[in-house]
Amino acid sequence: MNNLNSVLIEGNIVHDPLHKISPKGNSICTFSIASCRFYQSDNKGVTEVNYFEIETWAALAEYCYHQGRKGSIVRVVGHLKQDRWNDSEGNARSKIIIVAEHVNFKIFMQKEQGQPSENKDLADSVRTSEPSEEIYKNILPLKA
Repeated sequence: MNNLNSVLIEGNIVHDPLHKISPKGNSICTFSIASCRFYQSDNKGVTEVNYFEIETWAALAEYCYHQGRKGSIVRVVGHLKQDRWNDSEGNARSKIIIVAEHVNFKIFMQKEQGQPSENKDLADSVRTSEPSEEIYKNILPLKA
């Protein structure tokens, strides 16, 4: 029986996505996101920023590589994976990454006008949440 391992996270892409092909020919796209949490402590507003590495595969990797840009607002649904290795000195190392199963890109909207932001930095980085028809042509349906 599988244990529950599910993640839903939203944040901004920290750097443009990186694309590579695995030795078996699979498309892989990686990027990091910054997720902010705001709270009050001692009557002061505190911002806590956490960074997470995201890994996508196959058609989703192609989609993320073409749609993602530094600063894009993104929502990721996936699961956690722990990579383990020994460094050059023989010390055990590990890191936790999020393997994405679904990725949605958000459009930043101004509350007053209900229009996409004219902010040059954000406007250039934001993409629509729906991929083109071509992205879907190689995706196989899930089996029950």
